[in-house]
Amino acid sequence: MARARPPKSRRRRAAGPRVGPSPHAPRATPAERGLLALARELGALGRDARGAADPLRAALERLAAAYAPGAALVGDLHRAWLSSRGDKTAALALAWAREQLRLALEDLVARLPRAARGRVDAPPDALAWLLLAACEAVAWEPPSAAADRTRTLLELAGR
Repeated sequence: MARARPPKSRRRRAAGPRVGPSPHAPRATPAERGLLALARELGALGRDARGAADPLRAALERLAAAYAPGAALVGDLHRAWLSSRGDKTAALALAWAREQLRLALEDLVARLPRAARGRVDAPPDALAWLLLAACEAVAWEPPSAAADRTRTLLELAGR
């Protein structure tokens, strides 16, 4: 005699593959943490533009100091960039952190009156990109030339 099938409500489902705990997000590298901290500083300068006599000058001086030859951030960025060459996730995380810095600078520039943006007549996003790229380039200058390059950058920005 054949066994009667149990009602559907009492049937057991076939055990599927067990899913382990979800992988933890990778920890931020020192370079990412440094870039994000710098972005927070620039964001605070932009929001508190009343407190600083010249928020763009203060931002450029902080960026130039962070990217000065031999600065900790420069070494951290170099190591992070080298280690991310074969790791797409790490490369994207580093690029995202840099973009947060550029966006903070763009926000600061956008809050300035057009006349206060310096000699470059460009939209805030392009000017922020240009200023950040110039500060990043200071890292590769000889230490003796870094102060001169920073001064030139400040003049270009009308400071």
